[in-house]
Amino acid sequence: MIRKFTAIILFTAFFSHAFSQESTTTTPTPAPKKTARPDIPGTFTLELGINGAPQAPDRFDLGFWGSRTFNAYYQYDIRIAKSKFSVVPGLGLSLERYKFKNGYTLMYSHGADPEKDSLAMFSPSQAGLPGMKKSQLVTNYVELPLEICFRTNPDDPARSFKASIGGRIGFLYDSFTKVKYKEGSEVKQYKDKQRFELNQFRYGVYTKIGFGNFSIFGYYNINNLFENGGGPVENKKKTEFNTFTAGISLSSF
Repeated sequence: MIRKFTAIILFTAFFSHAFSQESTTTTPTPAPKKTARPDIPGTFTLELGINGAPQAPDRFDLGFWGSRTFNAYYQYDIRIAKSKFSVVPGLGLSLERYKFKNGYTLMYSHGADPEKDSLAMFSPSQAGLPGMKKSQLVTNYVELPLEICFRTNPDDPARSFKASIGGRIGFLYDSFTKVKYKEGSEVKQYKDKQRFELNQFRYGVYTKIGFGNFSIFGYYNINNLFENGGGPVENKKKTEFNTFTAGISLSSF
């Protein structure tokens, strides 16, 4: 496949060169009109990060690579006068995954009184899935980021050092657990789609530093992942904890 692709490129280059030499002896033809490309203001930002929850209970034990975030934002840069600072509001999506490396999964513990049902982390055997292969909690948000950005050369952002600090407000629009397990010789999976006492709204702070289109970022959720008093039960107590994300950010200009 690579050889065919290389041959096509070489043939195209040779044909273009031969045609350009021949065109010098013929009457030039008018160049076709170029269609203007749409000039969309603002930037599109894509981020890939790793999630962590250092204060989470022992059973909420996250795998490193499987616990990840993918963010996609549209942002508009508003320069403050002629300074090197700008205000950057935006709108986008944050798609998060929390993978449990111990095979535990998030479920409700059902007792005699339905009003006293509470969340807990169940082991594969407790969940009735001894052949557990993968277990995740998925949370998806619509987000409004807002940051203050400093650039050393705001007239040429693609060749400028930059640093920013800001905050994000998010609304949870989708959440579910995803489990993959083996039953006999067959691998199966299912999703349990519900809110799991997760906070409907979240807010946090973040910072970015980088050069041109590339940055590294860190984000910290100020409020808890779960509603107050709604986190998974461990040692007969409901838990409360925050999460963070760190990763890389790519922007278009």
